Amino acid sequence: MTFTKWLEVLFGTNAPAAALLIRLMVGGVFLSEGIQKFIYPDALGVGRFLKIGIPYPEITAPFVGLVEVGGGILMLAGLLTRLAALALIVDMLVAILTTKIPILIEGGFFKMAHEARTDYAMLLGSLFLLLAGSGPWSLDVWTQKKLKP
Repeated sequence: MTFTKWLEVLFGTNAPAAALLIRLMVGGVFLSEGIQKFIYPDALGVGRFLKIGIPYPEITAPFVGLVEVGGGILMLAGLLTRLAALALIVDMLVAILTTKIPILIEGGFFKMAHEARTDYAMLLGSLFLLLAGSGPWSLDVWTQKKLKP
């Protein structure tokens, strides 16, 4: 793959300007959730990871918090949006597998659906941004223009 093609894949977008709204939603929620993993470690960080059985919670919780904070900031700025979206999709898939599937098994579909509504929205919002890109009002577009040979 040529450098120009690589730039198009990484920074390119075919999303409408309204993608900004999806970026604000996805980025804002992930940024907030990531910060809260550090502010409330017992309830949302290491303590929660320990409670739900995620291995090495003292390492994985801060790592996930950093992914969410970093991914949230990148989404809000529209910088490296597709890369951030990929990391946040993995984050959401792990969250659904570790926290929502047990609810489905124990409490049924509607209890799980209620608990998973934010996860579902963040997963689909991130998937949209991975596929469509950040939209014209983003640092990705500005960066692509500056780096184009």
